[in-house]
Amino acid sequence: MSTRTDVGTRPATAPAAGAPAAFRGALAAEWTKLLSVRSTWWTALAGLLVMAASAGQLAIYAANANTNDDPADDPGIVTVGSVLIDSVELTQYAVLALGLLAITAEFTSGTIRTTLQCTPSRGRVLLAKAVVTGTVTFALGLLLGGVGALVARPVLAEWGSAPAAGTIGDIVAVAAYLALIGVFALGLGAALRSAVLTIVVLFATLMIVPLSLQEPDIDLLNRIADGFPGVAGGHFMAGDTEPYPSLVGLLLLAGWAGAALLLGRAALRRRDA
Repeated sequence: MSTRTDVGTRPATAPAAGAPAAFRGALAAEWTKLLSVRSTWWTALAGLLVMAASAGQLAIYAANANTNDDPADDPGIVTVGSVLIDSVELTQYAVLALGLLAITAEFTSGTIRTTLQCTPSRGRVLLAKAVVTGTVTFALGLLLGGVGALVARPVLAEWGSAPAAGTIGDIVAVAAYLALIGVFALGLGAALRSAVLTIVVLFATLMIVPLSLQEPDIDLLNRIADGFPGVAGGHFMAGDTEPYPSLVGLLLLAGWAGAALLLGRAALRRRDA
């Protein structure tokens, strides 16, 4: 009787014991894939160049505005953190490319079939990709923030301020924003499967639609725009208290990223690779 009981209980306990190991294996595979392809390093390099150029340019604008003949242009002392946050508007697209290519490149090459054969659980595959993509883009965001600060501070000269705690906090906020945006791009890429279509939808969601809503300066439309991921992320990075606290902006951005992952998971489960 005891032998039959032991045998009968094995199938019930084996999957539970194997699930963490299977997820660790999926993480290791996604980590290797993301860091072993050239597109990851090219997009990271592009992000560094865009961040350095944007931070330098915005710092030059601030310094010139303070020294021209029109006192109405004077912004006064500018924090390095504010320059970093403004520089993210362009730099984020390199990070978005990294996030979406983590999944769309596999659909293009057909290697997604091998991935799903090795890890049949669609949800596990996408979750592993999200963890790896979020970790890599967060680390990249810290590097981008550091590079932007190093470029902007000497260019601003006497017109710049870089308090250590505030600057570090801004760099971490930029990294968190880029990590969530990277995961958002990954989820949309899983749902749409096309890199071109995904970047078009991202561009519309992050910039075109919110700007179109804000342009008439109608309060209702402004409130709707405040719910979009790029605007919410901007409020978070800037530490705004209006129209909502910065933490709400972070939660809204995380909600967009989570919704994109759920959409991608549903698409992966519904359609063949």
